[in-house]
Amino acid sequence: MVVASCVAATALRAQTKPDAPFVLAPVGPNIWAAIENPKAAAPSGANAGFIVGDDGVIVVDTFAHAEAATQLLGEIRKRTTLPVRWAIDTHHHLDHVAGNGVFAAAGASVLAQRNVRQWIHSENLRAMEAGAAATHDVVPPEVRARVEALVPPTVEYDRGVDLRVGSRVVQVRSFPGHTGGDSVVLIPDAHVVFTGDLLWRHNVPNLVDASTTAWMATLDEFTARYRSYTFVPGHGAVANVRDVAALRDYLTTLRHVVSQARARRRPVVEFAVPRLRQRFGRWDYFEDVAKENVLDMDAELAGTKRVPGAIR
Repeated sequence: MVVASCVAATALRAQTKPDAPFVLAPVGPNIWAAIENPKAAAPSGANAGFIVGDDGVIVVDTFAHAEAATQLLGEIRKRTTLPVRWAIDTHHHLDHVAGNGVFAAAGASVLAQRNVRQWIHSENLRAMEAGAAATHDVVPPEVRARVEALVPPTVEYDRGVDLRVGSRVVQVRSFPGHTGGDSVVLIPDAHVVFTGDLLWRHNVPNLVDASTTAWMATLDEFTARYRSYTFVPGHGAVANVRDVAALRDYLTTLRHVVSQARARRRPVVEFAVPRLRQRFGRWDYFEDVAKENVLDMDAELAGTKRVPGAIR
């Protein structure tokens, strides 16, 4: 299953053409967020961004297709001639890693939490095969080849690593919840954090690989540690701590209404979706994703939900 794309903030000051796959916006000194542009003919599929230091550049996520990554590299080149030293994958989902090859070819080392190196191929293919099987279809050979050709991380870390680009320190930290291989990228001197898909702003999140109990604990930690930070989510507009609380509220409510349905022996989708719609029906992709969220939560509560296994 490929994560759905999301709507970018119209309030952001655009620095790219209207038909570009993303909208580029400054979020701190020499830090830019690349927010998906849904009006583009070929949207980027997710958010990304880049950080410029004294002697190099760090890219965070590489979009759903190489063409968008190539345009992001072009935007970097408009601002600096410094080398792109690192491209960080916040997790393995296709919409965040498909441009890895663009930055690797430009000289960057691709970095991710250690589970991502294997999952970038195996879990993306498994998800596609599961989606195709649900519709009695098969994954087209060209799509399979595209996943198999994804450039995996060449540098791995376990719990955390600090990167230096001159005097600027960028902290990469592992937090659980969305996939089991999630990273956040912190720039302490600017109070900016790129969260990957651990944060979705006013978008119904994808739960296909999620463990929501761990995810809610991660969101609580974000609130406690990074209250004053600017958040660049994996999907949706640039965010703040109130948006962290809103996603926490969505996951809490989802868990509550599904638990109610189970306790009352009611059909979970018919019971839970209308109750979620009352509060979150205006979030992007609600109608596309809410049913799957309910089924994923039901499986999690039943102890039958499959999540990627940690690589040993």
